[in-house]
Amino acid sequence: MKKALFGILLLVTLSIGAKAQFILGLKGGADFSKMNIDNIKASSIAGYQAGIFMRAGNSVFFQPEIYLSSSGSKFYSQNATGGNYSLEENKVRFTNVNFPLLFGTAFGPRNLNFRILAGPVYSVIADKNRSFSQSFMNANPGIEKYVSNTLGYQGGIGGDAGSFTIDFRYEGGLTQINKDYTQKQNQWSISLGFKLL
Repeated sequence: MKKALFGILLLVTLSIGAKAQFILGLKGGADFSKMNIDNIKASSIAGYQAGIFMRAGNSVFFQPEIYLSSSGSKFYSQNATGGNYSLEENKVRFTNVNFPLLFGTAFGPRNLNFRILAGPVYSVIADKNRSFSQSFMNANPGIEKYVSNTLGYQGGIGGDAGSFTIDFRYEGGLTQINKDYTQKQNQWSISLGFKLL
């Protein structure tokens, strides 16, 4: 009886999803993030992202996602050794759980289209890996104190070809990840996806 009930529930769910053009898929890709600070030289760091996405709608759609990602930045400071000055690299890398709620429009059929999408993203910072020298922290007190969650926005373009998807996005920070230094997480990303439903 339980198996029959589960089967009926599954069929109803799939039929509703088909009528609403519901898509469920896996995604993964790379991101390049950087956090700018006044008077400190910074450069981007490469990271990853992997998770799931859902999409409901046709030409206008809603796309919530959940994925794990890494982000951060490199910072450079002058280090004096024997009277000579050299640039010293300092780095921070975050492991994030991201929850974007994206809205968009698609041009073309479901399996061969071009998409534009944007929306807010909430990020929980699950891990903070800092590689700061003592001299860097002494010169910039509080630089290592980061918050545990942030709010931002994402915007980008993408497309579908059969069961595969591709997205190019920019993510900007709305809240500061370090309030003493007005740092915000900003990054570019590219991801590939595969539709399961």
